[in-house]
Amino acid sequence: MKHAGPQTLERIAPLLTELRARAGLRETRPGVFSLKSRSFLHFHDDPAGVFADVRFSDEFVRMCVTSASEQADLIERIDDCLSTVETRSSGKQRGKKRCGE
Repeated sequence: MKHAGPQTLERIAPLLTELRARAGLRETRPGVFSLKSRSFLHFHDDPAGVFADVRFSDEFVRMCVTSASEQADLIERIDDCLSTVETRSSGKQRGKKRCGE
């Protein structure tokens, strides 16, 4: 599965806009995001659709993001992840595995 090119990134432009608005995520290249100093999210194009590889823990998870509902699911999971990271950073939780790390 090849990394998403400019045409694919244009197809998911609203999703990318949403991701760019998330504090904590940094777009290192078009469609490639890091969380803190670690690779967190990138996209692939495939005949079956558009896919996101997201690092919610030690391994990347592949999620289909072709449809609006799939993109909403991705945003929801990322928001949950970022909330966990923010809570960890403020020192309120201990012993829980960090999202994206």
